[in-house]
Amino acid sequence: MLASTLMLIALLCAGVFIPVPYSEMSPGPTVNTLGEHDGEPVLQISGRKTYSTSGHLNMTTVRVTSADYKMNLVEAVYGWLAHDNKVVPHDTLYPDGKTEEESTQENAEEFSQSQESAKVAALKELDIPVKSFVIVSTVVKDSPAEGVLHAGDVIKAVDGTTVKEPADVAELVTEHKAGEKVTFTIVPAKEQAAAEKANKTATATQDVTITTKESDDDGEKRAIVGISAGTDHTFPFTIDIKLADVGGPSAGLMFALGIYDKLTPGSLTGGKFVAGTGTIDDDGKVGPIGGIEMKTVGARDKGAQYFLTPADNCSAAAEDVPGGLTLVKVNTIEDALTSLEDIRSGDTADLPACTTKG
Repeated sequence: MLASTLMLIALLCAGVFIPVPYSEMSPGPTVNTLGEHDGEPVLQISGRKTYSTSGHLNMTTVRVTSADYKMNLVEAVYGWLAHDNKVVPHDTLYPDGKTEEESTQENAEEFSQSQESAKVAALKELDIPVKSFVIVSTVVKDSPAEGVLHAGDVIKAVDGTTVKEPADVAELVTEHKAGEKVTFTIVPAKEQAAAEKANKTATATQDVTITTKESDDDGEKRAIVGISAGTDHTFPFTIDIKLADVGGPSAGLMFALGIYDKLTPGSLTGGKFVAGTGTIDDDGKVGPIGGIEMKTVGARDKGAQYFLTPADNCSAAAEDVPGGLTLVKVNTIEDALTSLEDIRSGDTADLPACTTKG
């Protein structure tokens, strides 16, 4: 008995002190995009008539352990057994040795981009024109473009060819051989920002020439200058999304619906409690997210009756649906609006349902 007791103590100590390469996900806060957070409206629209709303259109989140958190075996086993938590390999949340700071920065950038796409998708659905243009999204350190191009510069043309989409930039640059020069016609970021502030269109451009270099990634070599191109927009009125301490792209759909609701008479939900998740692109297409099981639990705990679920997440979400929550499959913002019409009218028999098959 003494030997067994000592062995048990040794095993318990090992379980407590030996780290394992896992992290934990759990339900995070859920916020009504139609309401207030920390004392101020989540969605603030000025320069355009808005309408009163009712009910909930809640975005949902997931809590994760930090990158430097060392989970022990006991915690991992408890997490595996706990119904509302999920233990996953550490590299799933922090791939390639990503640090906490790098992950936070990436999540902040994705969150910012999701807000822009939500605005564009909502306004497009309302047939409100939005001006779009190609910009320098990032500049790689120690690349040929460093110090010549800057994040936020508007790219009008490459070698005299007009740029319409971000993909055009790479296509035009890779027509060169490494060591050749390429000319960018740009509106500098500062001038673009000043023009937007004055509600004007920036017209003054300048040409900058960069010598390309050979790419150092795997696969076929190509000429590069060391930037990534993206899309920015100019809106006909001001839409601010006030929500701190949230990252990632998964709130895009719910932001878009909240904006749409505030810009149209009546209530999208009919007073019902609807939550959901999903990325969204400029054209209103809804994409999958991570941690769907945690988000449905968090939503139901707050009182949600319906959960708008990206189609690609449906099968995982349907494996364990919290009691009293109806999963509604959506592929686009238009799908979501159609389902919300059925929800507010009470005609829910034919809502597109999630199943374990999708």
